[in-house]
Amino acid sequence: MSDKPSEAAPVDKEDNWGYDLYPERRGEAARAKWWQIALFGAGQTNVEKTTCERNVYNCFENSPLVKLMYSALKASGCEIDLRRHIACEVCDVSVSGGYDPKLNQIVVCQNVVRNKGIIQGILTHEMIHMFDACRHQLDFKNIHHLACTEIRAANLTHCSFMSAMFQGDASPIRIRKQHAECVKMKALGSVMAVRPDVTKEEALAAIDKVFTKCYNDLEPIGRRIRRNSADMIRAYEEKGNYGYE
Repeated sequence: MSDKPSEAAPVDKEDNWGYDLYPERRGEAARAKWWQIALFGAGQTNVEKTTCERNVYNCFENSPLVKLMYSALKASGCEIDLRRHIACEVCDVSVSGGYDPKLNQIVVCQNVVRNKGIIQGILTHEMIHMFDACRHQLDFKNIHHLACTEIRAANLTHCSFMSAMFQGDASPIRIRKQHAECVKMKALGSVMAVRPDVTKEEALAAIDKVFTKCYNDLEPIGRRIRRNSADMIRAYEEKGNYGYE
C-alpha cells in the first residue's frame, strides 16, 4: 500500500523520536515474541498486512470521519494517496499507529489492530496530525507544536464524556472538566511516547501552555464526537461549511 520506509535512511537521532516503536521505519524486520504468537496468533505478517490494508480501504470508502479528513487534506493541497501515505506495518505492541512527519506517512500497526472501528480511530487521529503538518507547517521537534496537535487529535477523535469516566480521568460531579482532563491525559501519553527525552513535567507544562487555544480549535471536523451518537455523520454532512467537497 505504501512506499518502503527503509529506503529513506534516518537522518539523525533527533529526527527519529519514536522510531524505536516502529522497527520497519528503521529498516529492520520485526519479529513477534513467542507469547504474541501463542496468545494472539501474531507472526503471520502477510496475512496481517492484507487484512490491515483491506480494513484501511474500507474506512476510506465508508467512514464519515476518514472521508471528511480526506476531503480536508485534499482541499488544503495535501491529497492522500493510499499507496504512498498509508503503511500497514508491524510495530511495538505498546502502540497501535503513528504519524511519520519525515516521510509524511501514517502507520497502522497491523499486528496490534484488526478491527475496522479501531482502525477508523487511528486513521482519523493520525490524519489530524497530517492536516496540522500540511496547514500549519508543524515542527514536531517543537514540544509546543507537538503538544498542540496531540491535544487536537485527542479532543476530536478519542475523548467523550463517557470514556472520560470509564478511564478514570474524571469524576461524574465534574462534568464540565472531565472531557478536558481526558484530552490532557491522552495528549500526555502521546507526547511521552514519541519524545523520550522529555520529562513528564516538561510535557505537562507544554500541554498546559497551549491547551486552551488548541482545545478550542475544532477544524476540520467542526465538533467533538460523542460516543454512540450521529456526530460523525453530522460532521461529514457539514464539511461544506469549511469549503471541503
